[in-house]
Amino acid sequence: MQQSVMKAWWESSHMAGGNAAYVEEMYEAYLDNAQSVSEQWRAIFDNLPKVDGVSVESKHSVIREQFRSLAALGPAARAGGAVAAASNNTSDEKQVKVLQLINAFRFRGHQHANLDPLQLWKQPRVRDLELSHHNLSEQDFHTVYNVGSYAIGKETLPLGELFQSLNRTYCGSIGTEYMHITDTEQKRWLQNRIESVQAKPEISRDEKVAILKGLVAADGMEKYLGAKFPGAKRFSLEGGDSLVPMLKGLISHAGACGTKEVVIGMAHRGRLNVLVNVLGKNPSVLFDEFAGKHDHSLGAGDVKYHAGYSSDFATPGGNVHLALAFNPSHLEIVNPVVIGSVRARLDRRNCTDGSLVLPITIHGDSAIAGQGVVQETFNMSQTRGFKVGGTVRIVINNQVGFTTSKTEDTRSTQYCTDIAKMVQAPILHVNADDPEAVLFVTKLALDYRNQFKRDVVIDLVCYRRHGHNEADEPNATQPLMYQKIKKHPVPRELYADQLVAEGSIEAHEIEKLISDYRAALDHGACVLEEWRPMTEHSVDWSPYLGHDWDMTYAGDISVEKLKELGTKLCTYPQDYELQSRVAKIYQDRESMIAEEKPLDWGMAENLAYASIVESGNKIRMTGQDSGRGTFFHRHAVLHNQKDGSAHMPLAHISAEQGKIEIFDSVLSEAAVLAFEFGYATAEPGCLTIWEAQFGDFANGAQVVIDQFLSSGEAKWGRLCGLTLLLPHGYEGQGPEHSSARLERFLQMSADHNWQVCVPSTPAQVFNMLRRQILRPTRKPLIVMSPKSLLRHPLAVSSMEELAEGVFHNVIGEVDELDPKQVKRVVMCSGKVYYDLLEQRRKNEQTDVAIIRIEQLYPFPQAQILEVVSQFSHVNDWVWCQEEPQNQGAWYCSQHNFWSCIPESAKLKYAGRDASASPAVGYISVHNQQQADLIADALTIK
Repeated sequence: MQQSVMKAWWESSHMAGGNAAYVEEMYEAYLDNAQSVSEQWRAIFDNLPKVDGVSVESKHSVIREQFRSLAALGPAARAGGAVAAASNNTSDEKQVKVLQLINAFRFRGHQHANLDPLQLWKQPRVRDLELSHHNLSEQDFHTVYNVGSYAIGKETLPLGELFQSLNRTYCGSIGTEYMHITDTEQKRWLQNRIESVQAKPEISRDEKVAILKGLVAADGMEKYLGAKFPGAKRFSLEGGDSLVPMLKGLISHAGACGTKEVVIGMAHRGRLNVLVNVLGKNPSVLFDEFAGKHDHSLGAGDVKYHAGYSSDFATPGGNVHLALAFNPSHLEIVNPVVIGSVRARLDRRNCTDGSLVLPITIHGDSAIAGQGVVQETFNMSQTRGFKVGGTVRIVINNQVGFTTSKTEDTRSTQYCTDIAKMVQAPILHVNADDPEAVLFVTKLALDYRNQFKRDVVIDLVCYRRHGHNEADEPNATQPLMYQKIKKHPVPRELYADQLVAEGSIEAHEIEKLISDYRAALDHGACVLEEWRPMTEHSVDWSPYLGHDWDMTYAGDISVEKLKELGTKLCTYPQDYELQSRVAKIYQDRESMIAEEKPLDWGMAENLAYASIVESGNKIRMTGQDSGRGTFFHRHAVLHNQKDGSAHMPLAHISAEQGKIEIFDSVLSEAAVLAFEFGYATAEPGCLTIWEAQFGDFANGAQVVIDQFLSSGEAKWGRLCGLTLLLPHGYEGQGPEHSSARLERFLQMSADHNWQVCVPSTPAQVFNMLRRQILRPTRKPLIVMSPKSLLRHPLAVSSMEELAEGVFHNVIGEVDELDPKQVKRVVMCSGKVYYDLLEQRRKNEQTDVAIIRIEQLYPFPQAQILEVVSQFSHVNDWVWCQEEPQNQGAWYCSQHNFWSCIPESAKLKYAGRDASASPAVGYISVHNQQQADLIADALTIK
């Protein structure tokens, strides 16, 4: 080919500019049928290079790079290459433009889709979807073009027919966003499913009637509640009625695909409707809740639109167990809880691909865009420690956030679902007034999730017939929207009219469906045909009910067994090369096993885990540094310095041991802690642990601690044995690395809701962890875990102390003091004890006794009274703490301290002054404060 001809061809619209995506379309057409492209294109593709003799035709990204590289060579170099001659003919140019048009609809068709039932959306004009933008016109409608990879089942179509098909597929009641996905297989799969039926498959009469029944139930429930309890808050589903047939269809299809359990998380909107019409809750029970009736034995309780529920649901594949998670008012926080629960259920079923348990999370449009925990949960979706094979995420998009409808006030993106693009999830927007389209995207979403084990989002675009709640007046803030809503028929009416018009059902049949449903509500019995008694749930909580926090248990273990476990803990592959500091730690651990050295914190903790898994129990631990330990003490996961491979000795304790998982988590507190809460509430047989990098960082998960962990049992009767390890202690590291905010946990302590412990020795942490799993009691355990004590020369234990098998809620005086000579008793918790002990010994004092309270809640009053009984003559008592006076245990537990001292005695505070900050940032100031508070505690005036 002459250089001038080659240059003219290359600089034509075929290859120049930003047409890489369209070159790919031509190439895909060539792969489908080589004769479908012109001779010039065929020559290019035939001469593409091969790697090691193997065609690279499936590597689309590589092909694109080859074209870009070729373009960069310049006309002369290209002229000497293997590119065949081509002529700049008009038909070939238009063929490329047709493929560009197809691609434009795939990319941007959703922006012209008919998504809003109210027709209020003002979508911008998208020129890419216009024929003229591609130098095409209606004059080309009768010209037949190759359609490339457009999956309509034909290789060629007249342009007019193709243009109609593209509009039906991408600009009807469904708007699909998937071209942001980089994986070609996923994109082609979605294209085949959507384009082959032009986003509107044929459905049977039975399916249509099932949809109608769901709409009748959704509408009937809301109207019944509105008439029976006018003005009562119910967070009506009206406007988003299609959610009911959507969920029923999703669960039914999941069961047909082999799913055994479905866990659902949702906020308020439509929750009561879902409880009755999807999970089968008895309407009479709901009506009693509206009437204010309740069982006084159920604790504090919660409002009805926070309640969870469980049932079994009949599907073509057998019964599926449903669980709707309890949810507080914090909107999206329930989502990681649901996914954690799903992970526990999958683990229990030994299912690694997610096929047996399906998570469904239902979001509000403003909440999914506005709540940071959504991003955190998406980020977890494919990580090793948190993935569940994908989540089906449904957005009830009623286009109003509380009272805010202007998108520029609720988000900075076009769609509320754009956050899902961070994990390349496909997003299926659908008009909720087209329930058949809703059913189509529902099945498509589940099939995608099952095929690719990834998240998928359905944006159910609807409206809200009432205000945020039924007492609100929406016209005050959305007058134009609510003028439209007032005149807009409900989805049931629209769909019923459609079915009557097409002859699928008679009008009198519809009236019968409506009257039958209302009669069922009047009767008060279950209205869900698919409801079945629960038999599919796979965990029994009955062994964990009705136990006191201080019940006795068999926790002792022989020294011989500890040595045996210790030997296994120190065993790793011979070819493993450990980092030098880690190697030294393991050498020291071998000395500890031989009782040549006392046990330190890291060894005692690992021995606790070894003994737990050796007895058949499971352990799951997550945290941002949990494998190594933030403070370089745990080293439960070893890393080979030669090849980076990991080895966990705890996974090789015995052939029949329980499973242990330790994951370094994503850099999140809220979503990860919520996930672990969900896991622990679904798996009572596992010691589930979350470790904060520093205890202060639990601030980022405060909503989980407040609304789930501390009050879940009181509100919902949900037992949970989750353990929180929160590094805590004042070592001069500043405000964000000192305090786990002990006072907050103590302030929320009531009703024996959890345990708050401050262990001070390796033996204490060993027996505390074992107690948490060996007792059948399932209460959260909050641990103020140490930092400097991990290597403190006095914070050591013997094998015998571990073997004793008892966690001491209080530890009395350890030095041989004459009780009669004691004039002051200092009570304390945690690291400050060692500062007090060392200074007292340095002072050679014998008139001050020091008592450690290792469990601050539930407060062990009886045990403390027994320990301090020898000091009944002492009138000078002190509570010493490192935290400022307005923090720590002083104010929250002072009443408990008073209850343990003689009536005539005085109780004094020794510690830092009250402070707005948890700790000072200057080491010199810290040291002076620490010295002052120790002196104040020990000096008798």
